[in-house]
Amino acid sequence: MKAGACHILVKDKILASQLKQQLDKGGNFQQLAKKHSICPSGKRGGDLGEIKPGQMVKAFDNVVFKKALLTIHGPVKTQFGYHLIKVLYRS
Repeated sequence: MKAGACHILVKDKILASQLKQQLDKGGNFQQLAKKHSICPSGKRGGDLGEIKPGQMVKAFDNVVFKKALLTIHGPVKTQFGYHLIKVLYRS
């Protein structure tokens, strides 16, 4: 199994919640990722490419492989910070 996903990673739960509200109101995921994400993937609009199970930390994997597609999930806390995760596809 593999999946395509993008995310926005920030250090602060409050900022993650504010970004989630913007996204829920139709904000542009790629633009917000480029502006706010502290992950190198932010430069690509948060695009992580294809992910296989076990490549990411458990909390991230659980969203990517178990939650609804094309929905923004989060904030999801990991040791890296707070993620907003959008799963694009699974195959």
